[in-house]
Amino acid sequence: MNSQELTDESRRKEETVQHMGRNYPRRDKIAEISSEVKDWNPYSRLMALKRMGIVENYQKIRDFTVAIVGVGGVGSVAAEMLTRCGIGKLLLFDYDKVEMANMNRLFFQPHQSGLSKVHAAASTLEFINPDVSFETYNYDITLIDNYDHFTSKIKSGGLHGGHVDLVLSCVDNFEARITINAICNQLNQKWFESGVSENAVSGHIQFIIPGETSCFACAPPLIVATNIDEKSLKKDGVCAASLPTTMGIVAGFLVQNALKHLLKFGEVSHYLGYNALQDFFPTMSMKPNPQCTDRHCLIRQNEYQAFIKENPTAEFKKLEEDPDPVKHDNNEWGIELIHEDLKNNDTNDRLLLAEGITTAYTLPDTYNELPGSTLKEDEISLEDLMKDLINVSNQ
Repeated sequence: MNSQELTDESRRKEETVQHMGRNYPRRDKIAEISSEVKDWNPYSRLMALKRMGIVENYQKIRDFTVAIVGVGGVGSVAAEMLTRCGIGKLLLFDYDKVEMANMNRLFFQPHQSGLSKVHAAASTLEFINPDVSFETYNYDITLIDNYDHFTSKIKSGGLHGGHVDLVLSCVDNFEARITINAICNQLNQKWFESGVSENAVSGHIQFIIPGETSCFACAPPLIVATNIDEKSLKKDGVCAASLPTTMGIVAGFLVQNALKHLLKFGEVSHYLGYNALQDFFPTMSMKPNPQCTDRHCLIRQNEYQAFIKENPTAEFKKLEEDPDPVKHDNNEWGIELIHEDLKNNDTNDRLLLAEGITTAYTLPDTYNELPGSTLKEDEISLEDLMKDLINVSNQ
């Protein structure tokens, strides 16, 4: 074993902790995500997004704070994804406890039954990635006694003392959604709403920018439109169905779009639905309702319209050119792509697709005729083509 291998082995031992009879990696808080390609580095594959040109500055994820309200089937999985991505800080809100009935979902384990969801989640997540800072709040945000505290945490619970950077709503009831909506409109806080249907085969995510897009109260659900008490819709002895697949898919969409928003890559979906029965994924953008019942939404709408009036091109600003192609530094993986519109290149007989990426082969100068054949392109029949291929193979 050479000196470098000894150093790596020593490092592994120093960064290992025993848990339930097994060795697991242990890391101290770090100031910057390392891009060093080593088997002990949990961020090397994430940093590859930067090397490949997908994300301009992946390290910036360490500066972000995300609040997750509802740590259930969607929220717990979303929290784990963000933790593995190296988010700077997570605030977890829920008042429920882990039950054995939750074991059909992802994340929670049977031995955690009876624990509060936020504390059970934080315990697991801290073990997965101790670089992330966690705060847990075991209470119902819809109660008056907790409203002010929840508002203050969204307003000043960020990693550096200011607003959180994003709120993810993963709750399963109207009252909690409307509470999050009211507070985010009041604080001008961007947030994602998400949900899974009671039959477990559909779900959605919605990105809400106060004043710019439709808020949760702008397009009220049937419960609001018909003035129905939500509690009356639930029947004793009947519970909603749930599938870990549907919840995992919705959580993946949720976190993927959260990352795109935070790290500024790709296009964030304003609304993305999922119908598992047809594998249908509807998308749309919804404007705010000028008659919205949330007064803070109306205030944000006026502010946004005033901004557009002063900056008339802001709403319609588009990229003049397509985004830069993905660039592979020195193409170290030897990746080559085949272009659909292959043409000969007079200089090197290879078509340049992007920097460091070329086609895997070139076409011959003539390709209308098969070797040894007199058939023209417009005269080929199935029988003649078969005979011709047999002749070619026998040559």
